[in-house]
Amino acid sequence: MKRKSTLGCLSAAVLTFAAALHGQSPAPQSAEPVAYASVNQLNQLLEQLQKFSDSSQADLSKLRIEHWKTDSNTRKQTQGNVDSLTRNLHDALPEMISTLRSSPENLGATFKLYRNLDALYDVFGSVAESAGAFGSKDEFQSLDNDLNVLEQSRRAFADRMADLASTKENEIANLRTKLQQAQAVTPATPVKKTVVDDAAPAKKPATSKTAKKKTVPKPPASDAANSTATPASNPNQ
Repeated sequence: MKRKSTLGCLSAAVLTFAAALHGQSPAPQSAEPVAYASVNQLNQLLEQLQKFSDSSQADLSKLRIEHWKTDSNTRKQTQGNVDSLTRNLHDALPEMISTLRSSPENLGATFKLYRNLDALYDVFGSVAESAGAFGSKDEFQSLDNDLNVLEQSRRAFADRMADLASTKENEIANLRTKLQQAQAVTPATPVKKTVVDDAAPAKKPATSKTAKKKTVPKPPASDAANSTATPASNPNQ
């Protein structure tokens, strides 16, 4: 009994945390075609879960814990669990259901809902056990029926989550195979490499031939004429 109560307290804390963060839902994945069978299965699971939520909230509100024949600490702890369950069923669970409806095969959203159902089951079981020990027969019977439906939903979502994970793994494996086949058919173009030999002597810059040729200056025209002219003879000589 003590172990069950401790587990109920821990799970109640999880439920309170989930209720506080119910607005932070996983972002829906991009719209992709989803098989009709998958959507139909999800709709049936969510419809069953919604009926459980409505029935459980009504049954929890009918509990008269203050009349139970037990100590005040047990009554206070049970009332705290009931409050956590009510908040989760009213606030957190509807948000998770809505997110999953908009993205039926989102593994993140599916796992978040399953984890919440797991926490609900632990706390609900603790409350139902206390009702059977200290409450009326009608109180226990109502909660026990709700607990059975919750257990069915929890197992169904666990199976669905396993199926989705297997499907996603197969899709990834097929994509990897196709990628490998495409790479084998079209090999990657080799990258050309430029090798620089640092030991090779540097080439001398080319010199212009016209730069090496020396230019000989021409003599002035008057000097050339004087050098070639013959002096005239003197007739008086």
